[in-house]
Amino acid sequence: GLFAARGDLDITMLIATLTPAAILGNATGYFIGHRTGQALYQRPDSLLFRREHLRMTQEYYQRHGGKTIVMAQFAPILRTFAPVVAGVAGMSYRSFATFNIAGAIAWICGMTLAGYALGNVIPGIDKQIDRVVIVVIAVSLLPAVIGWLRSRFGSSTTAAS
Repeated sequence: GLFAARGDLDITMLIATLTPAAILGNATGYFIGHRTGQALYQRPDSLLFRREHLRMTQEYYQRHGGKTIVMAQFAPILRTFAPVVAGVAGMSYRSFATFNIAGAIAWICGMTLAGYALGNVIPGIDKQIDRVVIVVIAVSLLPAVIGWLRSRFGSSTTAAS
């Protein structure tokens, strides 16, 4: 988006090419998980693997799979693994595809247009791309960090008296 604001790329073409790439990349991850996941069900429990965890993952994806696929688009590490885990967990492809398409469109359009707007509002920001990337990664990891802190220290915040 920043480079489109600078005039190096066409914003419409950028969105039109990145959206199918994101959808197809996630679909590939799903099919890898779906294919290799079947072998996991036959595997005996070990130090690092428990069939009980696989069952819990299936239950989680039955309840929260859709929102997980959409929200994972915005989290750098989760974006890579959520589609694979959805395939392993046996999420139906029709359901996965619906949320994959919605999430990919929201992510690509949102991030690309945000970069485009930022590039138009702050001239020369493209020369600080390293700092912009660090801020984007930090902001996208913030929900995971907050979730971890809540699980570790409790969700209630107490004010000092």
